[in-house]
Amino acid sequence: MSTAVEVAGLQPDSVAAVATQRYYRRFAPIERLMHALLMLTFVGCALTGMPLLFSDQAWAAALARLVGGFETTTLIHHLCAVVMITVFVAHVIRLCYRALESGDVLGMLWGQDSMVPQPQDIVDIWLHFKWFVGKGPRPQFGRWTYWEKFDYWAVFWGMFIIGGSGLLLWFPVFFANFLPGWMFNIATLVHGEEALLAVGFIFTFHFFNGHLRPEKFPMDTVIFSGVIPEHELVDERPVEYARLVREGRLEAIAAPAPARGALLFGWVVGGTALALGVLTVVLILYSLVL
Repeated sequence: MSTAVEVAGLQPDSVAAVATQRYYRRFAPIERLMHALLMLTFVGCALTGMPLLFSDQAWAAALARLVGGFETTTLIHHLCAVVMITVFVAHVIRLCYRALESGDVLGMLWGQDSMVPQPQDIVDIWLHFKWFVGKGPRPQFGRWTYWEKFDYWAVFWGMFIIGGSGLLLWFPVFFANFLPGWMFNIATLVHGEEALLAVGFIFTFHFFNGHLRPEKFPMDTVIFSGVIPEHELVDERPVEYARLVREGRLEAIAAPAPARGALLFGWVVGGTALALGVLTVVLILYSLVL
């Protein structure tokens, strides 16, 4: 079976020679900023929300005392939620603006640059599972993998389900003017359970896919630096690399080596978030099992 780089007119040995320490832009500065804010506020919501959900646990009371008690914990939780919702709204506005500016709405909804799931993603899932059990070669991915798209759309789900129920609990008097009382009981249940699911997913599957896979361990700094080394682009996203070469767009996204400050930020902030995430999962499992 021909590889993606061969389809682009390159031979494997020439690819190995080309894949030196050159870098290409993968994320724009605004995308990196939004991800950083989303990451920090999500961790903030998790660290302040879990003590409220497990308020009967000794560790929850101890964690709340570190920031001044449950009242302060709630305040921080709300502040993080406001920033998170603001980032989400800004992202949606940016998407709409880019679609109108480019006039290519269809390109954002369909194709290799789209975050909308494609038929190829179903094929990739099947091929990936075959590879997991040694029944086929490793699938070749394009710009976005199926698990990255799943992570992306999970944010939309979380914002509406967790964010919506959270607003009901934050402003009960206002919403009680036009919502029945039983809605608040449902909101209480949904907010806690969906948040628990989101925390468990982000701090396990997302962190593993992003940082703890053997080829990425212990930290993938691309989302922090914004650039990807050419050898990683060739190895991890050969379909995208082949397309860029074929369309003559590779040099247009060439970028300098990542700044040391960006890498340091990635290691310090990303590593801290990873450690806090693992700790949160351990505390959740402890509370659920014991």
